[in-house]
Amino acid sequence: MNIGIFSDTYSPQVNGVVSSILTLEKKLREQGHNVYVFTISHPDAEHDSPYVYRMASVPFIFLKDHRVGIVYSNKAVHKIKRLKLDLILSQTEFSMGIFARMIAKKLKVPIIHTYHTVYEDYMHYVSKGIELSPRLARKYSKSFCNHVDGVIAPTKKTEKLLKSYGVNKPIRIIPTGIDFTPFKPEGYMASEITRLKEVFQIPQNDPIVLFVGRVAKEKSIDVLIKAMPLLLEKVPSAKLLIVGDGPARLELEELAHTLGVRQTVIFTGMQPWNTIGRMYQLGDVFVSASVTETQGLTFAEAMAAALPVVAMEDESIAGFVRDGYNGRLFHNVKELASALYDVLSDTQYRDKLSQNALHSIKPLSAETFGLNAEAFYLEILNQYHGVQQQTPSKHHFKLPFKK
Repeated sequence: MNIGIFSDTYSPQVNGVVSSILTLEKKLREQGHNVYVFTISHPDAEHDSPYVYRMASVPFIFLKDHRVGIVYSNKAVHKIKRLKLDLILSQTEFSMGIFARMIAKKLKVPIIHTYHTVYEDYMHYVSKGIELSPRLARKYSKSFCNHVDGVIAPTKKTEKLLKSYGVNKPIRIIPTGIDFTPFKPEGYMASEITRLKEVFQIPQNDPIVLFVGRVAKEKSIDVLIKAMPLLLEKVPSAKLLIVGDGPARLELEELAHTLGVRQTVIFTGMQPWNTIGRMYQLGDVFVSASVTETQGLTFAEAMAAALPVVAMEDESIAGFVRDGYNGRLFHNVKELASALYDVLSDTQYRDKLSQNALHSIKPLSAETFGLNAEAFYLEILNQYHGVQQQTPSKHHFKLPFKK
């Protein structure tokens, strides 16, 4: 098939959506499909594949580290037509997602949408306390999803949410897969990790509680910081390492200072995606208090790095993070501090959780993800064209446009 992926988010950005797209793109190509990515321009974008096409964009006024595409142009439409796409995959409900729907209609090909983000949890960025904002987010999500041909939900929680919105299009639960290779501990030399600790001025034997992700309000990183005074009472040398950046960083640094734990809470800032696997090797335990995830890919990445996961109990990780098996679940700051102490203070217990974590991620392989996605695409293609017309293009095209 000739497949077009449309997204407002793509490398060099580092987040779960980008990870999902890169994995999907790679697996579809390995399966023999021609994959083209349409995304927005980014000031730090370098060395794009020739199959990545960027469209003009401007900074998003409410989120300084996000951009919005200026996507419509007859020139772009004509270039895309020459690709003879069989299928369009949208990864966003906004600028590139809207453009993807328009292109699908013009080309008369099906469009499948992946619902990555629960927007009602993010409306504080654009609403100044307007009570109706979450309802507007739900209404818009419903409208967008009901104007595509199929929807992919990464978890049962997301499927349930979309159905509660009134989405009536076919929904398939397909968890994003992970290429485990960059996260395997055996891929890194001890000296490499030693030098990395020196970079962040962490004593070599200090236990490290690790968080990886966007430093933003919805990630509830404040809960992690509030647990540190309690943890330090029992493990005085513990460090909380926060890998990532975002709009809440200054506020969280101030919180750590107020609680008297600023020297034990370390912010690394944004780290390149191609080295993120190495950052996981610094941790002794991975932690997250977020309940706004649609899947929580960082949990799986941490498990691939043989780290136990300590997480706020939430439907998005139900059955994945299992209390006492591959990690620990908590409901408040006191429980979080207690769980972290249990994991950090008992090496044998931590090793057992780590081994079980490695076993738990097997169903999330990138290969399984690619095969499940392909099966759903073919199902939607058959429904769109009729079973008698299930012959998507098998031609291999050179890139029909210049960068």
